[in-house]
Amino acid sequence: MTAEAGDANRMSDRPTEPAFDPETYAQTVAGALGIALDPAWIAPVAANLRVLHAAAETVGAFPLPDEAEAAPVFTA
Repeated sequence: MTAEAGDANRMSDRPTEPAFDPETYAQTVAGALGIALDPAWIAPVAANLRVLHAAAETVGAFPLPDEAEAAPVFTA
């Protein structure tokens, strides 16, 4: 078995993450933060969370080499 085949087998053994549910997330986080979220705002908040989730998946899927380093911080 090649190293690549071994990597593929280990990846398939990983449990899959549950699908992102923005409505449940919005309600849960609002409650955890003590924010009163009007039910009329759940749909617009969930729509924004869907967009943010898609953007995060795009960034997270970008391959980085192991040698990649964080960008330096410049201060004035």
